[in-house]
Amino acid sequence: MELKHIDIANLSVSAANMRAKGKPDITNILPSIRARGVLVPLIVRPSESEDRFEIVAGKRRYHAALAITEESGESEPLPCAVMAAGDDAAALEASLIENVARLDPDEVTRWESFTRLVREGRSPEDIALTFGLTELQVKRTLALGNLLPRIRTLYRKGEIDVSTVRHLTLASKARQREWLALLDDPEAYCPTGYQLKAWLFGGASIPVSAALFDLASYDGEIVSDLFGEERYFADSASFWTAQNAAIEAKGESYREAGWTEVVMLPTGEQFHSWEHERCPKRKGGKVFIAVGARGDVAIHEGYVSLKEARKRDKGEAVEKPIRPEVSSPIQNYIDLHRHAAVRADLASRPSLALRLMVAHVIAGSSLWNVRIEAQRAHSDAIAESVESCAAEAAFDEKRRVVLAVLGFDPETPTVTGSYDGEHGVAGLFVRLVELPDPAVMDVAAIVMGETLEAGSALIEVLGPMLGTGMAKVWQGDDALLDMIRDREVLHHVLADVAGESVADANEAATGKVKRKIVRDCLTGENGRAKVEGWVPKWIAFPPAAYTERGGVATVSRAASLAELAGSPEPEPLRHAA
Repeated sequence: MELKHIDIANLSVSAANMRAKGKPDITNILPSIRARGVLVPLIVRPSESEDRFEIVAGKRRYHAALAITEESGESEPLPCAVMAAGDDAAALEASLIENVARLDPDEVTRWESFTRLVREGRSPEDIALTFGLTELQVKRTLALGNLLPRIRTLYRKGEIDVSTVRHLTLASKARQREWLALLDDPEAYCPTGYQLKAWLFGGASIPVSAALFDLASYDGEIVSDLFGEERYFADSASFWTAQNAAIEAKGESYREAGWTEVVMLPTGEQFHSWEHERCPKRKGGKVFIAVGARGDVAIHEGYVSLKEARKRDKGEAVEKPIRPEVSSPIQNYIDLHRHAAVRADLASRPSLALRLMVAHVIAGSSLWNVRIEAQRAHSDAIAESVESCAAEAAFDEKRRVVLAVLGFDPETPTVTGSYDGEHGVAGLFVRLVELPDPAVMDVAAIVMGETLEAGSALIEVLGPMLGTGMAKVWQGDDALLDMIRDREVLHHVLADVAGESVADANEAATGKVKRKIVRDCLTGENGRAKVEGWVPKWIAFPPAAYTERGGVATVSRAASLAELAGSPEPEPLRHAA
């Protein structure tokens, strides 16, 4: 650099100066400059105008000198270090280096300057080396670029804190607009700080470290938190689909290894070691699998309950665990099909759906944040079965009508959460005001169907109330039949479809043979009379069990709600002829 004194009239502040905007505070340096003049050279570069220079660093000294010139009416040339012309990135770096050394700029100002450096061709690594920062620190600053301008302004003014801003960098623009709408609504709760992360991820944020499955095979989106050590699953529904499959496979591997029993604790329920005693596998020890609300899995091998241990110590016989009538995948299949049927009927009863929506608003439920029922399937076969069923097609047809009424993209998968207009909730409200009451009620019915919880007690109440007939929308398929492995249950299903005489005649046959007979009855092939309208007892409304063992969640829920609903407890359906 060339050092020289330049007339103050030939100087102006460069746009590359990181503090180019606004008039600076010079109160703390004005007395010393008034007494001794400008001692530290300004950093300047030639401007396009002849004999004129732009101040890259030293704006406060320049303004202090201007103030003294106005006071005295006299001016003196200012000492300047002249940079080469044309390199905006170098000029900006010079401004940043001096200002960061003197006074750490606010995070948004630093973001603006770093962003300009990136546009000039500097990489985060280059910026980090220049300013003595880590590359992660630079990336954290650049992450503020994910924020809407208004959020950056609120942060700069100190109206929102740093924790809130950092969590908002993980949010999409649409979610940021939703958050701003909450902030503007004096009647609404607006999450901030750590609560904001829970709001963004639909409850508990799920870290990548919780995954029991191989991340290499995961197709869902993963969000990196630049302000923490973790990464998170952006779509909790996709995570739980993969996680449940991995948990199921893990449990099956323990059963194949010879463990007496694998106990899957309800999600969120902890395993209390003080209520259990260690017991090796050879003596009947069990495996307990606990799944946390954030997806973390803890496996406890070789335990029995204290009650069971005391019985063993006394030589008393320990009851063998009763195997449920249906497996977890079958229960999942049952819940999803019955859910599909109920919400298809619900879509035709908007007045009922609206009242149900009001009940959700007042009392709350596990789905109302608001979140959409993800219809998580235990396998691809179950997912394909539900997606191709008549009930799902009927609901989708009605959903497309509502999408058209609202002016949404007809290929949008859900009505709920699909509005991303510039004005958020207010913009959608104005649109809804223009619609007649019947159209709004149709919208409410679809939104209620999308947020209706599968496998819940509400399905048991709504099914009979709506007169839902599963035979109209469900047909037996391989997805269900292939999952029925219990010999006793398969005998009852065969009797249900082909009659008691056929079931008794094939008592010693293999499961494969029995399933083949059931398929032939349902399709009318291989000389079998075609059975129309058969529905397994578990899926029907009201539901029933095939054996005395129980273990069918739909039956238990229906029985507990029978008195509430004003209807008798479910009775076994008649066998199909």
